[in-house]
Amino acid sequence: MLFVSLLAGVAAGGAPAVSQPNVILILADDLGAAELGCYGNREHKTPNLDRMAAEGLRLDTFYSTPLCTPTRVCTMTGQYGFRNGYLGMGKEAFKPPKDSPQREIGNHFTIGDLMKSARYATALVGKWQLPGKLPTLIHDCGFDEYRMWAYKENLPEGVEHTGGWEGGKVGGKPERYWNPCIVENGKYLPTRPDDYGPDLFMDFILDFARRHKEGPFFVYHTSVLTHAPHEETPDPGHPGKRWPSGFKSNLEYLDHLMGRLRKGLEDMKLVESTVVIFVGDNGTGNRGKGTVTESGVRVPFIVWGPGQIRPVKEAVAALGDLTDIMPTLAGLSGAELPNDRVFDGKSMVPLLKGKAARHRDWIYSFLDDGRILRSDRWLLEIPGQGKPERFFDCGQCRDGSAYKHVTQLDSAETKAARERFAQILGAMPEPKPRPGVVDAERVRPRQRNRN
Repeated sequence: MLFVSLLAGVAAGGAPAVSQPNVILILADDLGAAELGCYGNREHKTPNLDRMAAEGLRLDTFYSTPLCTPTRVCTMTGQYGFRNGYLGMGKEAFKPPKDSPQREIGNHFTIGDLMKSARYATALVGKWQLPGKLPTLIHDCGFDEYRMWAYKENLPEGVEHTGGWEGGKVGGKPERYWNPCIVENGKYLPTRPDDYGPDLFMDFILDFARRHKEGPFFVYHTSVLTHAPHEETPDPGHPGKRWPSGFKSNLEYLDHLMGRLRKGLEDMKLVESTVVIFVGDNGTGNRGKGTVTESGVRVPFIVWGPGQIRPVKEAVAALGDLTDIMPTLAGLSGAELPNDRVFDGKSMVPLLKGKAARHRDWIYSFLDDGRILRSDRWLLEIPGQGKPERFFDCGQCRDGSAYKHVTQLDSAETKAARERFAQILGAMPEPKPRPGVVDAERVRPRQRNRN
């Protein structure tokens, strides 16, 4: 999820937008678009996110990648995997070699570096799950401060985790939820059994905003919710009690935290100078995640910034993907992108200000040797691993409910669309495994929720 303030333009109420707004970027874990009320879900109650969408801007079709590591690297670098080296997650053949400088994210130009260049105070909060060297791995990416859910390898030298373990397996993966394992600015932060990780992360975000309220500040919050295990959550209406375990309660608690963030910004009088963008990292676990399909990559994308962006009550049909975040942040902050490398996205600022109805002609996603390409009307899924591709005529539909499978159709329209897609893909390197790499790791369905 992203909360972002626009740097220029005129507010809906007539007040001028600040020149360097505060920016809070929130990336929700394992959350496809179809789970939110504002995207048509009738089972889950997400009033805070729905309100943000109604008061801000929501894209109907926004693409991440099917798994979290390539999504995180893509978000951080503003580049597709064929440029940053991270085509995949579980297979070494689709990641940079371990001895390559490209392997460590701190060697890339990141969104943290971008915002630092514009004199923003910067913070990373929540899940990290990217390679790098202790103790500077997060600072190397342009973040002044951090509070992270720590794996054992992220703990300071000589420190042992004294809190909870996921699944109760002591010595396994440290907890991210109850009694979590947290490292803050290089130091281990002991927690108690009744400490809930997502609350501790929101505490840090609000404290950072309070300490830097004169601005500008940038927070990148990589939420641990709604990733499995879907444990019990606190009950916001009854302190000391808990909501039952399950995906529904985890999502609804994430929505509660978005309400808490909003309230905090209101109390600090930062609403008018802050914009929020909320985005998912991949499709929902067991409902698309890990698959090279639209359900694996279509995620919510909501931007909320009263007084800073032009609100659009209905969903916007413009297309967007993760690579657009870097140039959009540059446009909002006034930072300049370095000209010694290629960035694959396009600034969304004209769209957010209501100065454009369209954003780009096509969006793209990938995993290993699989690829997905989408235009307003057409969708191509290339699963990879030698599996047959699928081509769809989506018409005006955005959620898959009325797509027509036209892979074998030989009409003039279909042939023209296929030729156009071939031209687009032909301008990109075809994703292939690194020669000579034998993968011991294979991403099986039962492993896809392991992080």
